Order: sequence, then structure tokens, then C-alpha cells
Amino acid sequence: MEGKEEDVRLGANKYSERQPIGTAAQGSDDKDYKEPPPAPLFEPGELKSWSFYRAGIAEFVATFLFLYISILTVMGVSKSQSKCATVGIQGIAWSFGGMIFALVYCTAGISGGHINPAVTFGLFLARKLSLTRAVFYMIMQCLGAICGAGVVKGFQQGLYMGNGGGANMVAAGYTKGDGLGAEIVGTFILVYTVFSATDAKRNARDSHVPVSVHI
Repeated sequence: MEGKEEDVRLGANKYSERQPIGTAAQGSDDKDYKEPPPAPLFEPGELKSWSFYRAGIAEFVATFLFLYISILTVMGVSKSQSKCATVGIQGIAWSFGGMIFALVYCTAGISGGHINPAVTFGLFLARKLSLTRAVFYMIMQCLGAICGAGVVKGFQQGLYMGNGGGANMVAAGYTKGDGLGAEIVGTFILVYTVFSATDAKRNARDSHVPVSVHI
């Protein structure tokens, strides 16, 4: 009798999912990853930690270098009469992507390598970091961007003023609404890529994050 009950039990489990997916995986006890708990909204202990300020400095330096290199590249293309004599649009794209790759790779272990208030805000909404850290990161990122643009203006005064400071403008044939929509879509893809690349369910995510964001 006990043998028949055992056969029935095994038969019931014979065709069950070996690796639960989707929402079923949330209740599994044998998953090979652990979701970190939500970050507290305010964590006073962070303000007394050197790692907190070190992370802010990393965000400042990374954003400073990112703006410095990218603005110089954009203005270098804008000043030339012949686009064939410059790196061109593809070169601008590679300067942005290459800088992001290098900076994320260097700062990911210190601050997470956000280098963008949109990324920081998205991670805050997902409760990946506290409000204290999110606000501090955004302040340091904005200061780094201001200083990066300021250094370019100080070293390349004529080039800076003659090319509008490397500011983006909507191309001919497109409206400001089109430009705004493109920025929204692009930022969404960026934040989505960061969330996907850093997902706790992914293996070897530490080495893939800079490459994913760069591409």
C-alpha cells in the first residue's frame, strides 16, 4: 500500500517544472541567486561612512571626465568645414560609448558607475539605493558635469563660444517634440539596460555591465 502511494506521488511530480520560471521562481527555495532587500529610504549611518563620500567623489570625477571628453569631441566635429577631416558622427558616438565603458568599468566597484542622474533616479525608484545616496549622487553628478564643461570653456574659450558650447540642437526636418521623444526613448533604453545587466538573476553580470551600457 505504501509502495503504491509512493508511485502516485512520484507520478504527480514526474512532469513538474525542473527550473521554475517567471513568478513561479519567486517561491522556489533552490534558486541560485538572492534578491537584495529594498534599501531604506533614509540611512543616517551612511553620512558617517567614508565609502559614502568616496562613492560621491567617484561619480563627480566620472561625470567630469565624461563631459570633458564628449564636449571636446562634439566641438571638434562642429568646427571643421569638412566632416571627412574629423571623427564624424560615428566618432562622437564612440567617444560617448567608449568613455561610458571605461568609466563604468573603473567606478562600478566604488559607486555603481551611474554617471547619469536618470540612472540614479531609476535605481532609487526601484529601491536599490537610499534617498540620501540618490540625492548625493545627483548633486555630485551635476557638479561634475558643470566643472567638465567649465574646464572645456576655460581651455578652449574661442572654440567653446563659437560652437555653442557643444550643446545639442534638433536637426533640420525635426521638431523639438521629436527630439524630446528621442531623448525619452534613449534614456529609457539606457536605464533598462542598466537594470537588465545588473539583475541578480544574471550570471557573470559584473563583467558584462560596462560592455552592455557601452553598446
